[in-house]
Parts: sequence; C-alpha cells; structure tokens
Amino acid sequence: MLKLKTVRKQNAKNKRVLVRVDFNVPLDKKGDSIVVRDDRRLRAALPTIRLLQASRAKIILISHLGRPNGTITPELSLKPIAQYLREKLDLPVTFSTNYDNPPIANIVLLENLRFYPGETANDTAFAKKLASLANMYVNEAFSNSHREHASMVGVGKYLPSFAGLALTEEVRMLANLISKPKRPFVVVLGGAKISDKVGALTNLARIADLVLIGGAIANNFLSAEGFEIYRSFVEEANKKDVGDYVQLANQLIQEHKTEKVLKDSYVPLPKLLYPIDVVAAPTLDTSNTEMIKIIDLSHDMEDKPEKTKLQYLDIGPKTRKLYSELLTGAGTIFWNGPMGVWENPLFAIGTKAIAQAITTSRATTVLGGGDTIAAAHHFHAEHKFSYISAAGGAALKFLGGEQLPGLKLLTIPS
Repeated sequence: MLKLKTVRKQNAKNKRVLVRVDFNVPLDKKGDSIVVRDDRRLRAALPTIRLLQASRAKIILISHLGRPNGTITPELSLKPIAQYLREKLDLPVTFSTNYDNPPIANIVLLENLRFYPGETANDTAFAKKLASLANMYVNEAFSNSHREHASMVGVGKYLPSFAGLALTEEVRMLANLISKPKRPFVVVLGGAKISDKVGALTNLARIADLVLIGGAIANNFLSAEGFEIYRSFVEEANKKDVGDYVQLANQLIQEHKTEKVLKDSYVPLPKLLYPIDVVAAPTLDTSNTEMIKIIDLSHDMEDKPEKTKLQYLDIGPKTRKLYSELLTGAGTIFWNGPMGVWENPLFAIGTKAIAQAITTSRATTVLGGGDTIAAAHHFHAEHKFSYISAAGGAALKFLGGEQLPGLKLLTIPS
C-alpha cells in the first residue's frame, strides 16, 4: 500500500503554505457574469484549507484552469473562482495576479498557473519562483498528479512537501481497489475512447473477478471476436507505438479466455463480457432505432444492405439484464464510462440501468470519470456511490499501475 506524508500530521502554525489545488471546474457565462457550474473540486479542497486555517497558516492557493497555452486568456481567469469561494463557500479569499509579491492575507488565490509557459514546461526558474512564496507545500490536486508540471513536481524539490486530505483519501480508495477489494470485484468500463483506459483495463482485468464492457469501447471487442459492427465508432490509434485497439482487445480476450465466472453457481461466463445485444440507429438524431442480437449477426452483409448504415449506440435489454444481475452480487464495483450515448433519451436506458444496479447493490461502489459522473448526476444516482473520483486521467493511470510524478515526493519510502 502506498504511504503518503500527509498534511494532517504536520505543524503548519504561522507558516506560509503553498497549496496546489485543482480548481479546473466548468464555467458558464450568464449575462455579464461567469458562474461555476460544478463546484465539486472546490469543495474537495475545503477540509485541507480549513485544517491550515486552524493552524493560523498563511495559505497561497495555486491552480490551472483550461488550456491557455502560456498566454493570458481573460475567459480562463481564476477571478470568478475566487468570487465563488467567497460568496458560496464562505472562504475569505483574496485574488491576485502578482506572482512576485502577492498581497499579505490569510488566503490568497493566484491567477491561472497556465498563463505562464514555465508551468507546463516544468521550468526550474518558475518552480523556484513558486517555492519562494512559501516554506511548505501541499499537493491537493490528485487529478493533475500525472502531469510533470512545475507546480506538481518542480516546487517539491525546494519545499517540504505533503499530501492534502482529499488527495490522501483518493489514493487510499484507489489503492484499495487494486490491493484488497471485497470480492467479487466487478469492473464496469464504457465510454467512447479506449485509448485513455488501456492501462487501467489491462491491469484491472488481471485483478478483477469480472469486467463488464459497454459503450463504444465494446466495439473493439466485438470486432476482435469477428462480429459485425457496421458503422459503429472504433477509435483509431494515433501513435505508431500504440498498435491497433482491436488487436489490443483481442490480446486481452486471449489472455483471459480460460478464466470463467459462474453465474447462478453453474452458468460459466467469460471474465471479459461485452454486449450480447445492442440498440442501433443510422444517426443520433433519429427515432428509427433497431435492436440487434450480436450472436445472430452474419459476417456477410449482402443479405442485409440496410444495416450497413447502423451504429451501435447503447447496450440492449438482454445485456442490461445480464449486467444488472451480475452487479447485484458484487462486493466491490468500479465504474468508469457510460454504456451508450446517454445524453440522448433513446440511448440512455443502458447507462441508467447500470447506475441503478450499482447503487442498489450492497457493494462498495467507486465512480470515476467526468462523463460517468455527469450521467450519474443526470439519473439522480450520484449521491448513492460510496466514493466518487473526479480525477479522470490520473485515476486511470494510477489504476493502470503507473507511478504518478506528482506523488513521488509525497511518498514515504517502504
């Protein structure tokens, strides 16, 4: 188990503490104002900030917002975030654009880190400038800990570095999925792209008792097994060293083909399960949907030319029933990725069914990924999960067994 140096055990009394938070939250423009649409990441940092407040520490918050690519971009300013913290979360924050000599206040939020090229370049001079502002550093941005940026890895070379409370809890929950899940451990993976889930899928397939696959990434597995997917989306690898994702799916199928899971104590099922039926349509903006049984598909499309225009856009009723029954008996469930194009009511039933099956189970349930969180919120199931990870790519890399650069200086040697 990864052990971290946590801020909870440190004496921050009267110290200047640089806290790397993740305030990269969605913003909406309403009239002349910019408002925060989802404040989950802001609230996640509050326990650490309150802890430091209690120690009478001077707190300097630093964060990125969007991708301004090293240029000052007014619409990506953190000023509206400071206003939201003051007005909605009762946090007395002073906003400043001055990195050289920020104002003396109990809590200061500095302007967007990525307005400076030195941040993403992990520039030594920029890291030293950040470090000069404080005499202690806290990482409370797990979701950015897979980035080798100045505020994530550079600063820690010049200041005593510790993990924030939310980061510590995130690592604990994800590490438990890998090292000691309550079994049966069921992984549910969906979404459009397989590229950002390759490591996690490969690693979790070895650890989990069962992997339920949906969404567009299931098309890679169906294609690998020789089933017709017509015009359904299959992500193409954009790097020569990645290889073909259908080939990757085939490798995973072959690796785990001898592993079986018993349903109802006597029905053997493969460890990696993909849809047995799907909801298909020519386009997203049509009500002309069709239910297709995968097992009945002919490899020869000449007899059914009208089907050549179809796309698979949701899991079908038999798959929903099978997946739901398997989730009912789980001890631990990790879910990342919707089962279909849930934003369209015609193709939302699969994702809704999976959300309901997971949240009505007795399992420890972990939800991850922005799209999946949005879907769970849409179906009023978000609050029913044991833990929600908004860390996205960092969480998937962690679950894939990668060492995250931002955690290296926080780790206690074993």
